[in-house]
Amino acid sequence: MRGVRKSAALKRVALILAGLAALTGCTSSPPAASLAGNSYYYVSLGDSLAQGYQPDTAGRSVRTSDGYPDQLYAALRRDDHALRLVKLGCGGETTSTMIKGKLCRYPAGSQLAAAASFLQSHAGQVRLITIDIGSNDLSGYVADCQASSSFAAFEACLKATAATGLANLRKILATLRAAAGGPVRIIGMNNYDPMLARWLAGPAGQVEARDSEEVVAAYGQMLAGVYRKDGARVADVFAAFHSTDFSGTVRMPGIGTVPPNVAAICQWTWECAGPPRGPNVHANTAGYQVIAQAIRHADS
Repeated sequence: MRGVRKSAALKRVALILAGLAALTGCTSSPPAASLAGNSYYYVSLGDSLAQGYQPDTAGRSVRTSDGYPDQLYAALRRDDHALRLVKLGCGGETTSTMIKGKLCRYPAGSQLAAAASFLQSHAGQVRLITIDIGSNDLSGYVADCQASSSFAAFEACLKATAATGLANLRKILATLRAAAGGPVRIIGMNNYDPMLARWLAGPAGQVEARDSEEVVAAYGQMLAGVYRKDGARVADVFAAFHSTDFSGTVRMPGIGTVPPNVAAICQWTWECAGPPRGPNVHANTAGYQVIAQAIRHADS
């Protein structure tokens, strides 16, 4: 680990990550899809981002119609009026709960089973599947590896610990391919790093922000490798949020001068907002639009 970057910083990152996962919990069923006999479908799978959550005026994370699936669907439907949106995402979902179920109620038992059932019953009608999954897994990986003596050792531990989640993702993709019974466009995504907002906490927070960027980047590369091996495309949301850019400065009213990646998190999520709405890791409407654009770019 470089300079003062010690395991204490990683412990703080672990605590932040654990808090992020807790914010996205959900116990209610996803809304039922509107089905039409001659329609085609865009199916959104994953965690709370795949449903579209934002904090309300009381600070509660609630579903909105401004999520990236909604914005992407609106853009796609301009050229395909027969297209319908099916959102099966579940707040707090991990690769494991997506397979086994637990957090949200699905008639088929799990989000993956629900998706497979839909694909089988609408063979040839699904034109696009997007997946964002794995961010909630990361908190567990960091907790398991936080005692590492150096950042290099931490990254090695992360790669080893993440093997189960990556295997889960391979299973998810294989199940979707088998259920589709033919070619289907799948676009997976990595994620932005809300922990960059720790930069605002001063020198110690800036160490944590730099650590978190490296962790999220390394994990995103692992996810991308699985998606690409499957033949799925990858939406680089991490890059779209300028996540590696600590160079230069951006002046933000009420916040001060920050690096471009921190500015992006403050502009496109609720993580830098004051209470009761913030801090909250979910994207705001503009942030969800950035994600939708990254998916469209991956599909071009």
